[in-house]
Amino acid sequence: MRRVWVWLIGIVLVAGGIGVVLWKPTGGNASDQAYRLGAVDRGPITASVRATGTLNPVTTVLVGSQLSGQVVEILADYNTPVKEGQVVARLYSEQIKSRRDAALADLAQAKADLDTKRAQIDKARSLLLRAEAQANDLQAQRDRSQAQLTEAQRNLDRQRELTTRSVGTQTALEQAGTQVDIQNANLASAHAQIASNKAETEGLKADLALAEAGVKSAEAIILQRQAKLKDIEIDLARTDIKSPVEGVVVKRDIELGQTVAASLSAPTLFTIAQDLREIDIYANIDEADVGRMKEGQKVSFTVNAYPNRSFEGSVRMVRLSAQTVQNVVTYTAVIGVRNEDQALLPGMTANLQIVTDEREDVLRIPNAALRFRPTMSVASSDTASEARNDASPRRRMRSQEAQAGANEGTVGRIYRLGPDGNPQAVSVRLGVTDGTYTEILRGNVQEGAAIIVGAPRADGGEDAGAGSGTRRPRPPRMF
Repeated sequence: MRRVWVWLIGIVLVAGGIGVVLWKPTGGNASDQAYRLGAVDRGPITASVRATGTLNPVTTVLVGSQLSGQVVEILADYNTPVKEGQVVARLYSEQIKSRRDAALADLAQAKADLDTKRAQIDKARSLLLRAEAQANDLQAQRDRSQAQLTEAQRNLDRQRELTTRSVGTQTALEQAGTQVDIQNANLASAHAQIASNKAETEGLKADLALAEAGVKSAEAIILQRQAKLKDIEIDLARTDIKSPVEGVVVKRDIELGQTVAASLSAPTLFTIAQDLREIDIYANIDEADVGRMKEGQKVSFTVNAYPNRSFEGSVRMVRLSAQTVQNVVTYTAVIGVRNEDQALLPGMTANLQIVTDEREDVLRIPNAALRFRPTMSVASSDTASEARNDASPRRRMRSQEAQAGANEGTVGRIYRLGPDGNPQAVSVRLGVTDGTYTEILRGNVQEGAAIIVGAPRADGGEDAGAGSGTRRPRPPRMF
């Protein structure tokens, strides 16, 4: 019985040892692990920024009304092409026409008053001319009276001398004295008439000045009434709502019979998009990408209405004003697009790809190589190995080259299989990326070199990543 138990125990031990040997997986250390490999190759890289945006007309005009009134006619609707100056709606205008007729009558009356004032000026000028002519006649009469008085005075002196000599008669002397008195009276009368004429002339001049002032007042009244009439005519013209530009009506905000109130602000009646053959996209660019945006960059995009069609445009500007929503800062890029067939409509959402850089035939690696990191134990040994390599002259030379190009690209690290089968780190300087491949600017890698892009997961699967490679087969499970 004891022997049987000994044999049974021995058989169990042997079977256990065989099972351990059979069930133990191969590649127990880091060097036995299988890695997926990719290759360094040459090819094009197109760096781009992806964003979404909204299509908008280049110019959108809001057509409003500066006048309050009832809408009596609508001459344009949605999608109606309009020309510049075309009437798109009309407001009730009869009341304004009545005001215009009254203003025309007031203006006609003012013009008639002006004609009257001008006639008064003509009359005053005529009277003044006649008074001036009469003044000349009175001056002539005065001169004649003065001459006659002088002659009468000489005759009187002669008669006195004759009387003194007892030659002349007393009657002749008296007659000569009478003539002197008469001529003195005539001269005094001439002076009085001249003074009266002068006063009359001054009065006529005052009347003329008053008539001229009346003309100026009448002219001012005419200007005032013309301005009032023009203001009424402007209001009358505003009853015709006209399109200020050539374009297409994209929105109508009024109905027939609606009363428009423009007391505080001009209400919007129509929205007109100017020339949809040119259209803009307002794209939201993240602040991390805005530094790569430049004017003139090529843009390709699609819209949901045409999922199988690609459209093209170019960056016109990046607006400096930033928008912050929930602590996310974005900038608005304006992208110009030719829309000759007018397939693109305002308000559509565009899925954009903005080309920021293009490189042809550059050294590149799969982005999965940049994401790969070895396990902790392998990484520790790799760090020590890299430190030893740094001490070598070759490594120092590469460090000097990297320092010389420190302003080019960004620093990265990739891994390749070392002589011992473990990952070996390689420092590189990276250029542009398209999301799948990244450009290598500097680094100890050559075209065709194998690099690690992934390793198997513990559950038997593989890490995600680009590139191709092989891995060792695992032994079959026994249960």
